Amino acid sequence: MEVRFKDGRLDRLETDADYDGGHSQAVVAAYRKRLQAIRAAVDERDFYAMKSLRFEKLKGKRAHQRSMRLNDQWRLILELEGDRREKRVVIVAIEDYH
Repeated sequence: MEVRFKDGRLDRLETDADYDGGHSQAVVAAYRKRLQAIRAAVDERDFYAMKSLRFEKLKGKRAHQRSMRLNDQWRLILELEGDRREKRVVIVAIEDYH
């Protein structure tokens, strides 16, 4: 899938080996691993098939967003754009759910 970032720091976090964005090394490693999985996916059904990602739709004001687990504490927040043929993932944030 095509990936877009809402924040340039999230793009840099994926590509700059020396940049940690204020996150622990474990969170950065998990983030980069998730981005590899996202880029390799055909569509969001691949995310649901990988149970370890805990890919889920959010509720309320965030009903247009999805989350994916990075570890027990941190989640990757993303949005899906485009039609069935040209899906894009927009990486929104890394958030602490506790």
